[in-house]
Amino acid sequence: MCPADDTVRPHHRFWPRRLPHRIQPPSTSLWANLDISARRYPDKPALVFFDRTTTFQQLHEQAERVAAHLAQAGVQAGDRVILLMQNCPQWVVAHFAILRANAVVVPVNPMNRAEELKHYITDPDVKVAICAADLAGDLLQASAELPEEHRLAHLVVAHYHDAFGDQAELPAAWEPWLRTRHALPSLPGGQVVDWAEALACEAPPPVHDRQPSDLCVLPYTSGTTGLPKGCMHTHASVMHNAMAASLWGNSTPENINLLVVPMFHITGMVVGMHTGVYTGSTLVIMPRWDRDLAGRLISAWKVTHWSNIPTMVIDLLASPQFDRYDLSSLVFIGGGGAAMPQAVAQKLLDLYGLRYAEGYGLTETAAPSHNNPPDAPKQQCLGIPFMSTEARVVDPDTLQEMPVGEAGEIIIRGPSVFQGYWKRPDATEAAFVEFEGRRWFRSGDLGKVDEDGYFFITDRLKRMINASGFKVWPAEVEALMFRHPAIAEACVIGTRDAYRGETVKAVVVLRQEARGQVTEQDIIDWCHEHMAVYKAPRVVQFVDALPKSGSGKVMWRLLQEQEGT
Repeated sequence: MCPADDTVRPHHRFWPRRLPHRIQPPSTSLWANLDISARRYPDKPALVFFDRTTTFQQLHEQAERVAAHLAQAGVQAGDRVILLMQNCPQWVVAHFAILRANAVVVPVNPMNRAEELKHYITDPDVKVAICAADLAGDLLQASAELPEEHRLAHLVVAHYHDAFGDQAELPAAWEPWLRTRHALPSLPGGQVVDWAEALACEAPPPVHDRQPSDLCVLPYTSGTTGLPKGCMHTHASVMHNAMAASLWGNSTPENINLLVVPMFHITGMVVGMHTGVYTGSTLVIMPRWDRDLAGRLISAWKVTHWSNIPTMVIDLLASPQFDRYDLSSLVFIGGGGAAMPQAVAQKLLDLYGLRYAEGYGLTETAAPSHNNPPDAPKQQCLGIPFMSTEARVVDPDTLQEMPVGEAGEIIIRGPSVFQGYWKRPDATEAAFVEFEGRRWFRSGDLGKVDEDGYFFITDRLKRMINASGFKVWPAEVEALMFRHPAIAEACVIGTRDAYRGETVKAVVVLRQEARGQVTEQDIIDWCHEHMAVYKAPRVVQFVDALPKSGSGKVMWRLLQEQEGT
């Protein structure tokens, strides 16, 4: 249900006049969006991947075939299924196949290594996974190192090169991992199936019976302590923001969307993929960021809508090839994860008349909880509360609402807010507060609101590093680093980076026997082997001891302050 509060707030003066403040999304599952678009636009390109297109009808048929295969593999209603690959057509097919089979998608960052992947198998109790061939080794290693009762039983392996043709113009650095055909691995005690075999399944898919209140996706988010937590999202919470993002961005079925934000991430999944399928527009998919490929694709496909991370725009505008690209087709550009520099925003306005619309959201809010009105954006600003959404700034301790211009914690309520953390009632309880007699989600971010009702971030209540839009939680990195035999103690903080804005630094105390034997570069190299590259410290500093409080806790804030960020 939408919030019942009809109070006029200051930001309503800047609300797009064509839009209602609240919406009533369809009371159907997310699968229905693809089913409807496939019937409306059967021959229209739904997906573009280099030199090959997939129509809506083909996308629908492929998802049904893979759903039938999953059912034959034992996937039942409500089961969780891992989805592990870079952006590609198979990711979209697999996502909708899992939904079609009445199951729950567990999207996993393809940068994760074997040690990290164990948690994504055990915590959601996964027995079936779909992954890219180049990632199967780490996933199977993770499974093999678990107790037998927790191991995977069935794996579907996809190959990127099956989704594009011989004429595909790939960035040179991508040739090896995109074109390589990996041998099908084995899964002791289980079964490994090639994607083509899953697509060839002729059995009827199960009856689709999901309701809006059923779980549909379980994306994981890290926090200040412990391992990543699964955010329980229903068909209803994702459906709301898919529809709302479509309306907010002036979307029509004629949109051509550049989808480069990773789909394992809530923004790429909801604002990119689900909004595109809901609207019936075309998604031009990039597996990773490459500025010159982005320039060529925008030019060739006349891309109209591009959601991104500001560093991507900065990179594209700085390309020596930039004058070869035609970006005049763009009618909407926006994103989040980092602030857009004023000079870059001005360049977009001067060159193309585009106002960059920044937004804000979390995994817990199914992407945007705030967005700048496309016609009245403010720079370095989170925007205003999104459709059907309310937000306040309160004192984190007393929960009293803060006056205009004064910082406090941002709290949020609305239909896109998640149901809670998977198997973590304690964390769920701590994530919500009662305010004005209703239940609100605590964002953990400190912000302020101006006299116009626009929200601005001021600091982080939680301990987090923002590296080019990727959230890095120090406690998780530290937990992984402690597995290095030479490390006695480690404290992870943020440090300035000219391109990423902020990057990861580890302050390390070595064990006595390792001193003089292990270098900072050795630690950096080990981290790159054992964790996702964006989490791995790029800077390591050895110290004799970490500063500690009277109770023995590491004083990370002191180290952060000394770093000057």
